[in-house]
Amino acid sequence: MSNLNELLKIKGVFAAGSFSDDGKLTGYAGEISEDEAAMAAAMCAANMHMARMQTDGFTAMSGESGWTPATGFSLAGPRFSVCVMGNVGVFARLGEASFNEVFKALSAYQ
Repeated sequence: MSNLNELLKIKGVFAAGSFSDDGKLTGYAGEISEDEAAMAAAMCAANMHMARMQTDGFTAMSGESGWTPATGFSLAGPRFSVCVMGNVGVFARLGEASFNEVFKALSAYQ
């Protein structure tokens, strides 16, 4: 997949966005306003930094490899989920979207 609109073709996905490492919005598509997308970009960048810190800690505490480098995360609520790999993420409706399909598509952005 080469653009954010392609991610919207995944069943259950209703918005997609891209962001820089420092949390600036670099693109968005779907059922989301620019202000919402900018706030999501900042949140996703912050969570990616936390995921990297956590996987470094898991590696140090467990002595096991396979935790790093962190490549993405998912955060789910009762109805919606955000799924991120690298600097691209989507918002999806739980019960409609397949996490396997979403993360397979997002891996094209790595």
